[in-house]
This record gives sequence, C-alpha cells and structure tokens, in this order.
Amino acid sequence: MRFAVKGEFLDIYSGEHERRYVLVDKGRITAIESSVTGVEVIDASDKFILPGFIDLHTHLMEDGFRTESKLEDPLSLYFYGALDNMRATLQAGVTTVRDAGLADLGVKMASDRHIIQAPRMQISVTPLSITGGHFDFHTRSGLNIERRYRGLPSGICDGIPSVRKRTREVLRAGADVVKVMATGGVMSSTDRPSDTQFTPSELAAIVEEASFRGKNVMVHAHGLQGIKNSIKAGVHSVEHGTYLDKRTARLMAERGVYLVPTFLVTRLNNDKALRGELAEYSRRDAIEVAEVHRENMEMAYNEGVRMVMGTDSGVVEHGMNLLELSYLTETGMEPLEAIRAGTIHAAECMGWEDRIGSIEKGKIADIVVTEVNPVEEIDELSRPGNVLLVVRDGIIYRDELVY
Repeated sequence: MRFAVKGEFLDIYSGEHERRYVLVDKGRITAIESSVTGVEVIDASDKFILPGFIDLHTHLMEDGFRTESKLEDPLSLYFYGALDNMRATLQAGVTTVRDAGLADLGVKMASDRHIIQAPRMQISVTPLSITGGHFDFHTRSGLNIERRYRGLPSGICDGIPSVRKRTREVLRAGADVVKVMATGGVMSSTDRPSDTQFTPSELAAIVEEASFRGKNVMVHAHGLQGIKNSIKAGVHSVEHGTYLDKRTARLMAERGVYLVPTFLVTRLNNDKALRGELAEYSRRDAIEVAEVHRENMEMAYNEGVRMVMGTDSGVVEHGMNLLELSYLTETGMEPLEAIRAGTIHAAECMGWEDRIGSIEKGKIADIVVTEVNPVEEIDELSRPGNVLLVVRDGIIYRDELVY
C-alpha cells in the first residue's frame, strides 16, 4: 500500500514541527517531503504526526489477573478476550509492546501476520518465579490456578539447575526477552512487594543462560535488595523500581540499566485500593507503593537513570497507555523527553532502534496522528478521540480524520 500522510511532522529530537508529507510504500517510510504528486494523500493538516508509541511493559493476555476468570472461564474465552486488549492498545497509538508475561509465540505470530488487530511485540512467554513468589498462582488453600498449556510452560523454579532449565524452556517456547520476578508484588497474596526473591547466583545463572541466546533479562523488582541483586547479575531493565535508593540509582546509570517505572499501574491501583476495589491482601501494598514510588522515580531521573515508558496494562485497563507519558513528566522530564521515552529510547531498550521509534526514511511505517501538540499538551494525548490515525507496518488500523 502506497500513500502519504500530510500534517505537522514533529521532530522528536528537536521538538520542532512543520508541514510535511510522510511517504509510505510497502510498509516502509520512503521519504519525508514538503510536497508530493501522484500518490494518495491522507490529509491531517493542522494535526501532529508522530512515530508509533512503544509500551515496554504490558500483559496483553490479561484483564486484571482476576482469580475468578482462571477458575471459571474456558481457555478459548481467554484468547478471545485478549483480542479486545490488543485492539485497545493499538487503537491508543501503541504500535509496539514488550509483553511482560503470558503472550505466547502463537499470539506474536498472529500479530506479525496481521491476522489480528494488535501491536507488534516482543514476548517473554512466562515470567520466572520462585516457589511462593510473585508469579506462583498457588492459593493459600493449596489450589493451583496457574494457567498452563502447550506453548506456555510453567515459570516456577528454585536453585541454579532449575532456573537454568526454566530459562531454556521459555526461550525454547519463543521468548524474545526473559522476564524474572526478583521481588514480591502488589497483586499476589503470598508475598509483599519488598520481599527478595531469587538469590544473586540464581539471577546470574538466568542472565547467563539468556545471554547464550543473545537475549536480555527484564526484572520485576520493587524491593531494594531485589533491585541490587538484579543489577549485580547484569539484567537489562528493572521494572517498577519502587524502593530504589540514590546509590543504587547511580549504579544503574553507570551500567546503563533501563528503568521502566510503570506509573500507570501504581497510580490506578492506588486509586482502586482507596475505593476498596482491590482484594484485601493487595490494598495496603498498593497504597504503600504509591506513597514512595513517585519520589524515588524523580530521584532516579535526577541521577541520570535511563527511564523508558511501560504501563503494566493488563494489571490495569488496556488502552490508557499514553497517560504514562504525562506521569513521566512529573519526574522532571520535559514533554519531549517523555515522548522520546515512549518512542526512540524505548526502541533502543528493545534493540529495535534501527527499525522503529522515529519517523525516518527506511524505517517501518508506524505512524500516529494526534489532535493535539504533545509538546504543549502531553496530558491530552491519552484522552479519547485525540489519537486520530494509527498506522502499523504501513497498514491503517485507525482513521478518524475528517477529509
């Protein structure tokens, strides 16, 4: 499909914008011109042209991690429901995600082949967890509600031989990145967010196994000791980072470890906890995490930690992803920095900066057109109706422009 998008092209490096035509052919950006002839034009005059956004922490297959759904719903309903999650994410302007658990290789293949309406994805398949850890779905009654099927192996492992085997199994199942639960979490009933999970030697073994296949490790880590252990082991990114301290933040900056703060889930879970909408075992943790998270993320930004966009959508509602950009500015980021955190810098974290993350000749045609200038009104990006056009791989998935 060959066409051009006409509008205010925003340079995500300088913040300047000017009327341009972005030419697309066979899924690639072929030119950025001041005028064109002989090609169909999508007229977005006075609207703003941006790269497709990237969310580095989603759970596309989940809708709240509800216990009752695991107990009652047939497996096929789980997949059909996920179609709405993926559609909402793409329609919000997120054309690429790094799924942090439960999207399997078949889901990724369906997205790659455009069988379903979904963002492009890197997958972790199944997060690794210790027995009794954040992704161990044994309830206190002894019932195991872990969702497993062919292609979605268990992630429970203890000890170096076991973690090596599980890492190999998720890589065999198609993982692009290995996800590890290095601390407890808000949504689990058998641990606290500050709990340390996996030993430094276990984490190092996981990182080593992943490196043999050229893969990185992302770690869920709220508690400080879990963060420290993960950095020492050589992980690529820390997700959440709630109880991070200044000394550890400096070490992250020195080593180039990415921080994915997931403000969205922290804020929305806090709101739900205050309204009594979370399970009782999660309410205290959600409120406590929110109290310290923002201050520590501001500190991390000031210490030079590489901070990128991720939302933990799936724990909370899908389709609100761009609200994360507004929250990022509360750390001290300028709006343009936040935009880069959700585009080119996120692409760098994925190792895909040569393909996506900016609108440049030769890159994949992932394009978003917005009603608002995000440099001046970044808070408005996530509001319904402000994303008017979404193009992924040169295919138009949303078009609400009035020609």
